[in-house]
Amino acid sequence: MLNIFLKTTALAVTILAANTATAESWTLDTDQSVIGFGSIKNDDTGEAHTFQRLSGQVTADGAATVEVDLTSVQTNIDIRNERMQEHVFGAATTATLIANIDMEAVGALGAGDSLVTEIDGDLAFLGQDIPVFLDVFVMRTADDQVLVTTNSMLFVSTDEAGIDAGIDVLQELAGLPSITRTFPVTFRLMFDAAG
Repeated sequence: MLNIFLKTTALAVTILAANTATAESWTLDTDQSVIGFGSIKNDDTGEAHTFQRLSGQVTADGAATVEVDLTSVQTNIDIRNERMQEHVFGAATTATLIANIDMEAVGALGAGDSLVTEIDGDLAFLGQDIPVFLDVFVMRTADDQVLVTTNSMLFVSTDEAGIDAGIDVLQELAGLPSITRTFPVTFRLMFDAAG
């Protein structure tokens, strides 16, 4: 599931870098940005979760980096937060997405304009490098601000993300008959000009 979180994050960064005529770089607005994911237990109980601490930037030459603080996972149940960190993420505290951005891709966007675009990058997660590709919706909300969101509902499997064994442990500890192995993921990333 983290695999997709960062896929989306990487794409978001693609859009910010596009118009650097007014800024040397773009910085993620942490107060207005969020990555969310859902889970379903016992076949019919859905729950929403988030990562509360993100950071990122796009440099003037198009190098984009977004980091997710894995210790900031918020499932709305303290013991589950702790179990996610211990059994799913282990010793890992961050996941990092790195992508090279085509600075001209969205340079033509004016305030209020939007587009759907695709980016590709590399996600460093739990000791592995995962190639990521994703479509995102990008809107320039102001000359110095760009919003990037998921363009449609995203789904990722625990096996794809390499966390299937950790979810097995969570299911056993909670005494649950089932936890779905595919998770919906959404994100909202706001970037501000920083130059």
